[in-house]
Amino acid sequence: MNIGIDGYEANIINRVGIGQYAFQLLKAIYNLDNTNHYFIFLPNKPLADMPEIREGWEYVVGKPGSFWTIFQLPKLIKQKTLHLFFSPTHYTPWISGIGQIMSIMDLAYIHYPKMFRIKDLIQLKAMTAVSIKKSQKILTISEFSKNEIIDHYHLKNENVIVTYPGLSPDLKLTDGLSFSQLQTKFKISKDYILFVSTIQPRKNLTRLIEAFEKIDFAGILVLVGKKGWLYESIFKRIKTSPKHDQIMYLDFVDTKDLAGLYKHAVCLAMPSLYEGFGIPVVEAMYFGCPVVVSRTTSLPEIARDAGIYVDPASVDDIAEGLVKAVQLSQAEREKLIIIGKKRTESFSWDKCARQTLEVFASIKI
Repeated sequence: MNIGIDGYEANIINRVGIGQYAFQLLKAIYNLDNTNHYFIFLPNKPLADMPEIREGWEYVVGKPGSFWTIFQLPKLIKQKTLHLFFSPTHYTPWISGIGQIMSIMDLAYIHYPKMFRIKDLIQLKAMTAVSIKKSQKILTISEFSKNEIIDHYHLKNENVIVTYPGLSPDLKLTDGLSFSQLQTKFKISKDYILFVSTIQPRKNLTRLIEAFEKIDFAGILVLVGKKGWLYESIFKRIKTSPKHDQIMYLDFVDTKDLAGLYKHAVCLAMPSLYEGFGIPVVEAMYFGCPVVVSRTTSLPEIARDAGIYVDPASVDDIAEGLVKAVQLSQAEREKLIIIGKKRTESFSWDKCARQTLEVFASIKI
């Protein structure tokens, strides 16, 4: 079978969220499947870490620019004989005559429209709705997201399939920086609470900062993640915080740095208003870092008994969760770490890719 894949999101530098999902899934499919023939469509030449060209795996490169999904991609697809097209994003090209599969991470744009730029919101709503109508199957990343997608778009249960993301193989292979190396590189000399994710409103950082201000903690709050949608108000809030000198922003960090930050943190704080999955939670648990997470959306599904749960709408409750994490006894901490590490065994990119390949095989051509 000839399978086309939209590689746009996979072929970017500093991948997070959907970019990480697309990239890791592509790599796992590349390693697992030598039977089907894959055409990976890109607007730019493949980055150095993308899977190498081989028999059955080739890149079709267009031109940089806007309107990739609507204009460029359909024209490129017509140059190839495809039986199936997979888009690991919310958007599929406007083509007909072949089976289509798409991925949807979550429906944050439906529940929190004010947290998106108007242009992005209009595109997400309109193009996702059209893409769903063109797709035979929808892949998503949690049972929570599956139920949301079925309810909102009125889809059949069997047409929405959960394929959990996994841990980055590169992250699993690194020991991370030592604490002394963290001190040297980032000037971190105290205990710290860690936040890892894109800096945007739905991550609930303003309430996290307010909660941090309330607790008696001599250490620092370390924020890791690239700037996303509507981040400006968050940085304004940091500047006005009475604890602004105890809040450190590190932007995007590389794999070894990230592993070290997880390993030596007091806890990961992720009191998000909305999460389709929450990869940083799995990463933190893998490295033995207790997690303080929202008791809403997908996070209880992902962390289960390893989580310290908080109400994301309550600053006081978030503060109580942080205090609980900071004051864990050694025995309590070790118990959470053991449970968390065991939970991470459920998440694998190979498993995600195998399930995805099963969905490919189920499409009648």
